[in-house]
Amino acid sequence: MVKVALIGAGKMGISHLSILGAHAQVDVVGVCDTSKMVNDFLTKYGKFDCFTDYKEMIAEVKPDAVAVAVPTKFHYSIIKDLLEKNIHVFAEKPFCLTVDQGNELVKLAASKKLVNQVGYHNKFVGTFREVKKIVASGALGNLYHFTGEAYGPVVVNKKQDTWRSDPSEGGGCLLDYASHVIDLINDILSPVSASKGSILKSIYSANVEDAVYSLLELSSGVNGVLSVNWSDDTYRKMSTSVTVIGTKGKIISDANELKVYFKDAIPDGYSKGWNVKYITDLTEEVDFYLRGEEYSAQLDYFVKAVAGAVPNNINTFESAWYTDRAISIIKNSSK
Repeated sequence: MVKVALIGAGKMGISHLSILGAHAQVDVVGVCDTSKMVNDFLTKYGKFDCFTDYKEMIAEVKPDAVAVAVPTKFHYSIIKDLLEKNIHVFAEKPFCLTVDQGNELVKLAASKKLVNQVGYHNKFVGTFREVKKIVASGALGNLYHFTGEAYGPVVVNKKQDTWRSDPSEGGGCLLDYASHVIDLINDILSPVSASKGSILKSIYSANVEDAVYSLLELSSGVNGVLSVNWSDDTYRKMSTSVTVIGTKGKIISDANELKVYFKDAIPDGYSKGWNVKYITDLTEEVDFYLRGEEYSAQLDYFVKAVAGAVPNNINTFESAWYTDRAISIIKNSSK
């Protein structure tokens, strides 16, 4: 059994707690949140040992690993403290508010040889995993263009005074929404190395951007477009998609459907011309379903990495740092 504690019992924290609580290899030894109401509820109905001070929790329950689901501005200090105590860490995205903070944590985790993961769950979505596999196979030929998009109805009026409207809290479309797409582009293709121009556009928010548009260049030399808008109420929920175009084919995918066209280099399981596969064809089963298989899959992978059953090579701090770096590049190019 892996002893796991949780810091932060908000929306994502409760989701992680549900999945960890149902995991056969996990013993949830403690939960920390600053809300007495949340702690009272979890103690009464969930039978969890709850704390308001995470340092007190760590000292008392001595976990092997901790899931950190607090606002991004607290990530650096809490994660650094956990790593220094030789505790494996799963952190919610985005990783850190600055690339310098993230770089320090990457080096610290490596020096301590600790398992580290950041919650970019799209890497565990079957369609996007298949996109990465097809791109890596070379079946699309020489790649020359991509698009990464995400749209949804997060901020759809001017009276939304929450952490999402405060850049110091990690708010803004770029950090909270576009980071998912950037992370996918980095993983499927190669890390963002430059922006040839970016627009951070406020629609309803006064202090942060609600839309991000950027012309990106990757370390591989491929160019593409990032288009993200969290103030688009023509969508019921977040919709993320990627398109990759090469000399021998084209692939278009979201979290539900993958469409790919092959001219001649045809991988096993596909035919020449257009092919369509659905998430139901590409998703691996999980033991506990909540919100989507990918949420359980990412935590299961983390637990297995802590137990030494799988390598620590998906959604690492280092890969999340490349996403943080891309965010910084886009910010600077918009000035």
